[in-house]
Amino acid sequence: MTRLKRPRSRALLLATLVISLLALAAWINLPQVGLLFDGSADRVAALPAAPAFRAGQRVLILSPHPDDETLCCAGIIQQARAAGAQVSVVWATAGDGFEFDAILTRRVLDPTAQDMQALGNLRMLEARRAAGVLGIPPERTFMLGYPDGGLFRLFTSNYDEAYTSPASGAVAVYVRGALSPGAPYTGRALEADLRRVLDRVRPDVVLAPAPQDFHPDHHTLTYIALRLLGERQQSGRLRYWVVHGGLEWPVPKGLHPQLPLTVPPLARGLPWTRVDLTPAQEETKRAATETYQTQTRIMGRFMRAFVRRNELLSAEPLMETRDAQP
Repeated sequence: MTRLKRPRSRALLLATLVISLLALAAWINLPQVGLLFDGSADRVAALPAAPAFRAGQRVLILSPHPDDETLCCAGIIQQARAAGAQVSVVWATAGDGFEFDAILTRRVLDPTAQDMQALGNLRMLEARRAAGVLGIPPERTFMLGYPDGGLFRLFTSNYDEAYTSPASGAVAVYVRGALSPGAPYTGRALEADLRRVLDRVRPDVVLAPAPQDFHPDHHTLTYIALRLLGERQQSGRLRYWVVHGGLEWPVPKGLHPQLPLTVPPLARGLPWTRVDLTPAQEETKRAATETYQTQTRIMGRFMRAFVRRNELLSAEPLMETRDAQP
């Protein structure tokens, strides 16, 4: 009888664990739960309003992947354009590194390098559509097409030696409509393309991921931006946002346009400012988010959680948590 009890006990333990995890997942996505975290609604309400944009101002958004520009800044983009500012966006990668994405999009169980490259071209088209929803004209969009998940390698070990993407198998920019087709996957080539964009746009304000953003592509792109703008003595033009801000952030998941976007736990020490959105701006942000069908079918609840009544911008990063040197 003792031998029979053990597997039952294990099964009971496993069932209890599964039920507990499901209950936790349901609980953490309740609207009321977001108010219990450090970035509470009261704290957001107390933040100063971000400075308004001005007519003629040139704004450049550095987006590591297609969709980051929308999640972080769709409302900001609308407000800048309404004020008469000129808004441009540059995507560093084509977002071609997510194999599960390709499995659903291409309907294959084992995606090939060609499948991943097809995904990259599809995500590029989605990015252009989202930009159109937000009113950014095609001539103000720049797809660089460097490897998704590989920016830190380009910043360090592959500054001069071409990197091979483990997902797409590519060693050079292949995505259609890229700024520099055939450019090698090197840090030097990426920096050259970013310099071309900076020369063309001549931005007064650059919106980039905060160094505290958890995703390696995100904070690496900002390390590069800090170096390039520092060379021009323009690092003070950087403003920061976060998309990957800590475990389960933002909570609750799903579409909750009546709730505030709270302060991300990984960057709670930054001097945040608040950008309040109108209901119409929230709806346009939702529409732009929905253009990324390759992403929303997998992580739609995460992406829609950024459609809130405000967005957040920080005037400066805190570098103590990350080393920006290669």
